[in-house]
Amino acid sequence: MKATIWHNPDCGTSRKTLAILAETPGIELTIVEYLKQPPSAERLAALYRKAGIRPQQGLRLRGTDAEARGLPQATDAVVLAAMVAEPRLIERPLVETEKGAALCRPQDKVLALL
Repeated sequence: MKATIWHNPDCGTSRKTLAILAETPGIELTIVEYLKQPPSAERLAALYRKAGIRPQQGLRLRGTDAEARGLPQATDAVVLAAMVAEPRLIERPLVETEKGAALCRPQDKVLALL
């Protein structure tokens, strides 16, 4: 099974999710360090649709100025544009497999995708 993780190596939850994926037999893993290789707005929108959430639910609030900028109440397009411009606004980790996509907080959410 193929799996892609949008990963931040500085994030404990992201590291734990990556470890679950790496330790699962039969996983063909792609790791995208999204701070270095940010996804496009279209790709993010598709991931959030597949995960069944809105971009605002994928917005990182902790350690960012997202709330001060009004992003939690902004339109999807505004949130996605902000995330592309400043990838640190993307909550992590996002994981996608053939079974779906999820924001894996806590990391055990990844198990539903395997």
